[in-house]
Amino acid sequence: MTPVATAVSSGCHGLPLVTSLVMRITGTSVAVAFVATSLLLTGCGSQDSVENAPPADAVEQPAVQEAGAQPPEAKAEEDSERDVYAATRPGNFSPAMEGVLNRVYVPNSVSNTVSIIDPSTFKVIDTIPGGLEPQHVVPSYDFKTLYVTADEVPGGTLTPIDPKTGKAGELIHVQDPYNLYFTPDGKSAIVVAEAYKRLDFYEPHTWRKQESLHIDECAGINHMDFTKDGKLALVTCEFANRMIVLDVEAKKHVRTFELDQTPHGMPQDSRLSPDGSTFYVADMHANGIYLFDGDATKQVGFVPTGQGAHGVYFSRDSKRAFITNRGEGSVTILDTGTNKPIDKWHIPGGGSPDMGSVSADGKQLWLSGRHHNEVYVLDTDNGNLLARIPVGSGPHGLTYMPQPGRYSLGHTSNIR
Repeated sequence: MTPVATAVSSGCHGLPLVTSLVMRITGTSVAVAFVATSLLLTGCGSQDSVENAPPADAVEQPAVQEAGAQPPEAKAEEDSERDVYAATRPGNFSPAMEGVLNRVYVPNSVSNTVSIIDPSTFKVIDTIPGGLEPQHVVPSYDFKTLYVTADEVPGGTLTPIDPKTGKAGELIHVQDPYNLYFTPDGKSAIVVAEAYKRLDFYEPHTWRKQESLHIDECAGINHMDFTKDGKLALVTCEFANRMIVLDVEAKKHVRTFELDQTPHGMPQDSRLSPDGSTFYVADMHANGIYLFDGDATKQVGFVPTGQGAHGVYFSRDSKRAFITNRGEGSVTILDTGTNKPIDKWHIPGGGSPDMGSVSADGKQLWLSGRHHNEVYVLDTDNGNLLARIPVGSGPHGLTYMPQPGRYSLGHTSNIR
């Protein structure tokens, strides 16, 4: 039987909610109109998925550029210098998103499945095989494919999913893909082989291995993000209580940081702040986030957030970071301008919020409940719980599609 979310009242277009709050739609169909280089996202969309939407809901090509106007590519680069996530504003879809279904993909690590949710109804509409121990659903660099990383050793697979159909393709065999990233130039996919303390670089279309980098001191290697210029990556070592720095082009380990808040730390997600000046590193045993400078040369601070700090996500206006605290069932809201907590949302009845995505319109935060076999949907304005959706066992790195932005750097929604 397909599990569904419990509804208490109805909001926009009669969508089911679990609170009495009237909700705005998540962008189940997004109308985008281009005028010169600017994009305008319509308000409450239709209940249909993208493939059933009228032509206006698909991403169109921009109008002919006026003489003397700044090219869109130049403006995007200029904006990204101020904010690395400037291209991920609502409605700013790449052409690759045309025809993409409005879906949420949830890998269930214990069930070995992927639950596919229609976010307009909060219902699981399909369940497909995810490989053995599926961990994350990762958008490809060009957004044309979703990869389900499944890392049961000594094997491992990537299950490709076409986001325009929701259908899985032929398995790709790579060893131990706990996580998956892409270099900022798009030339390499980085398979994070956690059990083997290794980063494997592949050509991202043919999946021919380019090179491997073994880092013996990085036990539990698993998450990373890149500096603003893309030259370095700050990588977490979950079972070693340390961080390493990767020279991306040279594919070399260049620096190591020992973490100092607890002797048995477990660093998790690593994300660059919108202005590129600070890395946030969530540590589930230190119960907060480490701050590193944006050039990955030194640790500059620590901010307590809550028990089991785990994932880091950003609001669509880049003003807030959402820090999931898996051990206490909460989300800490961080002001990205001051790097100080400004609020904390507790999931009613408890939970285990882990990894997830922000909806395309920025109105909802979707998170997997790792130890509760469910998915939480939170209103990003006030933290109200909109739905808790039963899924398979051990839900982990879920992904919401479509996503605005120019390209994907990997994980569940590390997009710029």
